[in-house]
Amino acid sequence: MTTMHEVNCSCVNTTTVNNVMVQTQAMNFLLIPAVVLTAITLLADPPLLVCVLRHRRLREEARYVFLANVFLSDILFLTFNLANVSCNALAVETPAALCGFFMVSTVTTCCSTVLTLTLMVVDTFVAVRWPLRYAHILPRRRARAVVGAVWLVSASFPLAMLLVMDDVPTSTPRTLCLVLGVLGVLKRKINISLHVYFSVWVFFCSVLICCCYMRLYVVTRSSGIWSRRFSRARLTLLLHALVLLVYFVPCFVFTAQLALYDVLEAGLTSWLNGVNLTVLVLLPRASAPYLYGLRYRELYYALRLSLGRRHPVHVSDRSAAGQGSE
Repeated sequence: MTTMHEVNCSCVNTTTVNNVMVQTQAMNFLLIPAVVLTAITLLADPPLLVCVLRHRRLREEARYVFLANVFLSDILFLTFNLANVSCNALAVETPAALCGFFMVSTVTTCCSTVLTLTLMVVDTFVAVRWPLRYAHILPRRRARAVVGAVWLVSASFPLAMLLVMDDVPTSTPRTLCLVLGVLGVLKRKINISLHVYFSVWVFFCSVLICCCYMRLYVVTRSSGIWSRRFSRARLTLLLHALVLLVYFVPCFVFTAQLALYDVLEAGLTSWLNGVNLTVLVLLPRASAPYLYGLRYRELYYALRLSLGRRHPVHVSDRSAAGQGSE
């Protein structure tokens, strides 16, 4: 059984170049976009999450339950990721237990976001395909149970990896704590292709999203909503597809890095991982609240009311029959 102490020693011995690269001025520079993008996201996500939790009408709809879980997952991910990136960029010694916590928390919250976004697309398809039966197919209680299952599935793999690594507790500090490095060394130690797990999930979610969107187009093609070039339906689909694309690209990059961990040069791996964690992973989270979340009309009106700006139509009086940002 691989111990946390063995993983720590192996990381220090095999990633010396990584330590040098991360502690250079260039890697410190990558901390700037991480802080900026995190701040932009945290300006929007908490207020939108609070709006969903405060308004009973929003809390009772499955789409807003899923959206709230995306906001929550992103807030937690940004917090843990910024703390981890800051420690690495500033060469702060990280205890082994804290490094394991960073691995579990970042993987869990990232997986939760990806799975919930996939469920939101499926939820949209179900609402459009079977509008009369939608309320019975996915009531509020079932939606909350699905969110609980998402967190359970998301946490199961990283927790299992933590148990494998933490057979013998140790307090040895580490100068560098990278999720990619921890998983890469673990893959080498237990001789299991960990990247296959992530590849299967990312591929499955991507295919499922594409199938749902294609079916949505087929179902709604005869309704006339696609007749205008700049119709709201076209713009909404384009924005949703863009947000989903930038969410999934970092997942593919991380999976490729994990698969090629023993092949790529250590300095290149460090740079790719730094760019992925400080830019690619954060861009979708910074843009999603503005391009995706605020296109939900009820949520937009609820936010205006929370900010003290009155609107002629109160959020609780609007119909909940429409799905997404109609």
